[in-house]
Amino acid sequence: MDADSPVTRRDRPGARAAGMRPLRRRPKQLTEQPLLYEPSRGGAGMALSSGDRRRARTAATRTGGTASGTTDEPADLIALADLATESAADQLTRARARQIARRLAVPRPPRDQRPRRGVGELASLSWSGGSDELDLERTLEAIAGIPHPAGTDLVVRERVRQRRSVVLVVDVSGSMRGERVRTAAATVGALAGELARDSLAVVAFWSDAAVLVRMGEQVAPLAVLELLLRVPAQGLTNVSFALETAARQLDGVPPRDARVLLLSDCVHNAGPDPRLTAARLPRLDVLLDTSGEQDVELGRDLARLGRGRARLVRDHRDVAVALTAVFTD
Repeated sequence: MDADSPVTRRDRPGARAAGMRPLRRRPKQLTEQPLLYEPSRGGAGMALSSGDRRRARTAATRTGGTASGTTDEPADLIALADLATESAADQLTRARARQIARRLAVPRPPRDQRPRRGVGELASLSWSGGSDELDLERTLEAIAGIPHPAGTDLVVRERVRQRRSVVLVVDVSGSMRGERVRTAAATVGALAGELARDSLAVVAFWSDAAVLVRMGEQVAPLAVLELLLRVPAQGLTNVSFALETAARQLDGVPPRDARVLLLSDCVHNAGPDPRLTAARLPRLDVLLDTSGEQDVELGRDLARLGRGRARLVRDHRDVAVALTAVFTD
């Protein structure tokens, strides 16, 4: 496996099923593989089913597969091109997104000066034996009045990492219906604006999953919010498949640049134990909605195994503080 793969294959302490306590809820074992929905390559839209899992398919597909098949499910086509920022949307959710954004203070990632040719933004830094591209103007300013300049007084131009790759994984299952999914959508809308300089992907999930925004695509923050609001909140909660989908969005991203943020009540009730997948992610943070049914114990397990943080929120007023804490690390 590539050294820069975001999913680490080796077992970590506590990641083996035998080493973990049983889940509080016994999740339903799915008889069909979960489906992954993605926007069409031409940008026409995304077909999302109504949640009725009765399917007539000629062959089983692999987990996360998008092979051709047939279905008798009713579905809606979400036209991505129509998601202009001025289109009709839930005005209350928009207002909440703006409130969160005003209070949000996500720090930039620390500069990473490790050698990575061609990666990152150009910056003027004290010479440390790497770059030989002298920033003459800044060097002359630095050594003015110093009779015997040292090597570290020289200022050079180097590329430094200041860009993250973040996957927002949003629970739109039946347990998140109503106010909870509006809070999640407002959170994503606010965070998408705050992370405009980073690479961002958005995944919605229930028993299946949908990639609403592919990694690195440029989408207006309010368009992401509106798209989430159009996904019907229904069905079971398959956290494991959602995290697997997030991991695929991070393919090729160096682990130190990659992170996943799960927005959910963590009421995992379908599919395999998600803790195994969490342990293989580079970093997983959990924003856990406690306004209704929830599984705080599982949420904390996921964050611990994913080397991240779990923060509890009751409504949109708690979100900005929680997000700021999560991204401060």
